[in-house]
Amino acid sequence: MDIIEIIGNLVLGGLLGLVGGIFGIGGGLIAIPALGIFFGLDQQLAQGTALVMVVPNVLMSCWRYYQRNKINWRHALLLASFSFALAWVGAKIAVGLDNQQMRSIFVVFLVVLSVWTFIQLRLSRSEGQDHVTQPWYALAGLGSFSGFVGGLFGVGGAVVATPILTLFFGLTQVLAQGLSLSLAIPSTSVTLFTYAIHDQINWTMGIPLAIGGILTVSYGVKIAHAMPQRLLRKLFAGFLLVSAVLLFNS
Repeated sequence: MDIIEIIGNLVLGGLLGLVGGIFGIGGGLIAIPALGIFFGLDQQLAQGTALVMVVPNVLMSCWRYYQRNKINWRHALLLASFSFALAWVGAKIAVGLDNQQMRSIFVVFLVVLSVWTFIQLRLSRSEGQDHVTQPWYALAGLGSFSGFVGGLFGVGGAVVATPILTLFFGLTQVLAQGLSLSLAIPSTSVTLFTYAIHDQINWTMGIPLAIGGILTVSYGVKIAHAMPQRLLRKLFAGFLLVSAVLLFNS
């Protein structure tokens, strides 16, 4: 890899880190189709390479969200522990599945979440509550489901958990994103390890992406907290639709 390619990957990582910080997802949803479309990586290799960037982005974003929101760590640990266990199962399944089948299912899932988010915005004027009222087993179920899906598709559980926390748990967008990031830390880490031992990572691309993302993710978190909640939720729903289109065409 020459210096131009390294700089290009650093810049791309910076853009993905900024978006990941704004939406609290680590940037993997954009990185995966980008690596497939522009760099010709197959689905599993794109997912594994994106995770090299996603893991440090998630760690940095979670810390920044915690500084601003004071995440309830009992809830975070509950989500994270169940996410960790099921992410490994999802990742093990992913390395042996057909690429297009995985992608098609996830595209449909993203479209459904996006449409439902828009519907919720039309029906409710509330920006959400700032604490969780559901019982522990609801969080355990969310952690398990999000971890499994995140491991299966290599995107971490945050993209799954965030809309569920806003739609069904009634949380504000920024609090949902912060909690989702705490869930994503163990799930993305174990997923990265699983992809690595199956040789599904391009490290020479992934490391510059990770460095670029670390440099910008904090700015994304700052932007997220400066936005009106409803606007952030609209942008998040639109982001899900764009990601679905990119994945469908990659």
